[in-house]
Amino acid sequence: MNLAFEEIITSFLEKGVGQSSAFLPSNLAFALKENLTNLYHSNQMLGAGLGQKQNFHLDGSYRKDKVFWLEKSSLDATEIEFFHLINSFILYLNETCYAGITEFEFHYALFEKGSFYKKHVDQFAHNDSRIYSIIIYLNDNWKEGDGGELVLYKETGLEKVNPKLGTMIFFDSASLPHEVLETKVARMSITGWLKRSK
Repeated sequence: MNLAFEEIITSFLEKGVGQSSAFLPSNLAFALKENLTNLYHSNQMLGAGLGQKQNFHLDGSYRKDKVFWLEKSSLDATEIEFFHLINSFILYLNETCYAGITEFEFHYALFEKGSFYKKHVDQFAHNDSRIYSIIIYLNDNWKEGDGGELVLYKETGLEKVNPKLGTMIFFDSASLPHEVLETKVARMSITGWLKRSK
């Protein structure tokens, strides 16, 4: 049994939000951060938008992060290792919770100083394939006052999550509103969704 996987599922069932500080091995977390940093400095990360297909648009007053989508066909050893971990988690989730997850999508995300993402949910209005949201933080030197916290609008009240290296957050894509507070330093993560085929 993977203890981190069980920790995430148990906390999700008990509190509505799964969380673990041990999901990513530290060497993998640092390697993913290096990938993200290299992409950013080579101007390959683009402004993130809202909606999809014909409804896709940019709105810097609502969200200001930059993203780079990971391809499952990637030959990068770090990303291959990451995908292996995600596939292992999906297998465990399906076997223990009968979740029926068949697909996933992830991107690197970077919030530059002064960036934010206002309150929203992750499921599209006309596409309910996203079932669970995952955020994995890549900030190794985050400290109080740096900003960029995730705020979860739970029925029991607000919950704030600090974006510390290796922390993984797992929640329902359709029903949990959340936002990213303005960050005072660069805030880095891998963000993605576990999906069911439609």
